[in-house]
Amino acid sequence: MPELSHRRRLLVLAICCMSLLIVSIDVTALNVALPDMQRELHASTSGLQWTIDAYTLVLASLLMLAGSTADRIGRKRVFMTGLVLFVVGSLLCSLAPNLDSLIVFRMIQAVGGSMLNPVAMSIITNTFTDPRERARAIGVWGAVVGISMAAGPLAGGLLVESVGWRSIFWVNLPVGLTALLLTLRFVPESRAPKARRPDPVGQLLVIALFGSLTYAIIEAPDSGVAAVLPFAVVAAAALGGLLWYEPRRDEPLIDLRFFRSVPFSGATAIAIAAFASLGGFLFLSTLYLQNVRGYDALHAGLWMLPMAVPMFLCAPLSGRLVGSRGPRLSLVVAGVAMTVSAVLFAAFDAETSNTTLFLGYVLFGVGFGFVNAPITNTAVSGMPRAQAGVAAAVASTSRQLGQTLGVAVIGAVLASGVEGSSYRAAFVSASVPGWWILVACGVAVFTLGAVTTGRWARGTAERTAETLQSAEVRQPTGVSA
Repeated sequence: MPELSHRRRLLVLAICCMSLLIVSIDVTALNVALPDMQRELHASTSGLQWTIDAYTLVLASLLMLAGSTADRIGRKRVFMTGLVLFVVGSLLCSLAPNLDSLIVFRMIQAVGGSMLNPVAMSIITNTFTDPRERARAIGVWGAVVGISMAAGPLAGGLLVESVGWRSIFWVNLPVGLTALLLTLRFVPESRAPKARRPDPVGQLLVIALFGSLTYAIIEAPDSGVAAVLPFAVVAAAALGGLLWYEPRRDEPLIDLRFFRSVPFSGATAIAIAAFASLGGFLFLSTLYLQNVRGYDALHAGLWMLPMAVPMFLCAPLSGRLVGSRGPRLSLVVAGVAMTVSAVLFAAFDAETSNTTLFLGYVLFGVGFGFVNAPITNTAVSGMPRAQAGVAAAVASTSRQLGQTLGVAVIGAVLASGVEGSSYRAAFVSASVPGWWILVACGVAVFTLGAVTTGRWARGTAERTAETLQSAEVRQPTGVSA
C-alpha cells in the first residue's frame, strides 16, 4: 500500500467514519421509531424485537467472515460492496410494505454493515502507519461512536415526528453514496500479506448457534417452550460442533486458544453483558416513554439525551484512563454506574418520577460511556501483534451478540408480562424482571472487570501469547481447509 499524504490520510479517515456513523446511528435512531412502526405495521412485541435483532444478529454472525474476506480479496473492494448493500438495504427498508419485508430488508442492511466497520478499521490501521497518528485516528473513530449515540435518539425523534419513521432510512442514502464515491476515488486498495483461509463449516455453525438461540428466546412467549425447543437443541448442537471442530482446523474462524487468556475471556463476557444491557435499556425506555407516558418521538428522543450525553463525554475520558492506569478502574466505574441505574428502575420504579428517571438515565450513560474503551484494550492485551485484529473482531462480535440477546431476553420477559393485560397499566410491573436482568448485567461488568484485569490474569494472557507465537513457527497440523 503506497504512503499517502497527510491530507489524503485524513480524508480516508473521514470516509471510514462516515460508514461508522450510518451503521451506528441507524440502531439508536430506530429505537425511537419503534412505537410508530408498531402502530403502522401492526407489530407485536416480538415483531419489534426482530426489527432490531435481525440487524444485530446478522452483523454478529458475519463480522469475522467480512474481515477475513477483506484481508484476502481486498479491503477497498469489500468496503465498497458493503456500502452498496447498506444503501440498497436502507432504500428497501424505507419502502417496506409490511413487517416481514422490513425484517428481511434489515438483514440485507446488516450484510452490508458487516463489511463496513471491521474493514474500515483495517483500512485505518494500514493507512496510519505511525503509532501516534494511528492512536489519534482510532480516537476519532471512537468519538464518532459517541456522537452517533448522542445524536441518534434526537435525530430519530425529529425525523419520525416531522416526516415519519421511514425517513430514518432515507438519511443513509446520501451519506452512503457520498462515502462510496469518495472511496472509489481516494481510498487505496490493500490486502493482508497472508490472509486466513475461509472456514465455511465454522461460519455455518456460528450462524446456526446465534440464529436458533435468538429465535428460541424471542418466540418462546408467543409459541410456547415446546415449539421452540428444537431451536434450542440446534443451538446446543452448533455450540458443541464449534467446540469440537474449530480446534482441529489449521486456521479456524474462532481460535479457541484465545480463551485461555483470562483478560480475553473476561473482555468477551463483559462485551456481551454490557451490550445486552444497552439493548434491553433502549428497548424498555423507548416503549415506556412513548407507549406508557404518551410522549411523541421527538420528546422521547429528548428524554434520551441525559443518557446519550454522558456516553459521549465519558468515552474519551475512559480511553485516557485506560491508557494511563489500565482497564480495571474504567470497568469498575462502568459496572457500578450501570448496576445502580438498573436498581433504581428495578427496586424503586425510577420511571414513574421525572427526577429518578433523569438520574437513572444519567447513571446508565456514565456507565456505558466508561465500558466501551477497555473492552477492546483488554481483549487484545498480551496477544501477539499478528493476532490482535482477530481478537478485536471477536470482541466486536461479542458486542453485537450481546445487544441481540439483550433485546431478545428483555423483550420476551416484557411480552410474557403484558400478555392479556392493559399494556399501559401492566408495563411497569411487567418490566421489573427485565430491569433485574439488567442489574445482573451491571454486576457482571463490575465483577469481571475487577477479577479479569489483575496481575494473575495478565499472566495467563502472556502464556497464551507465547503459545500462539510458538504455534506460528511450527508446521500446522489438523483438519485441512
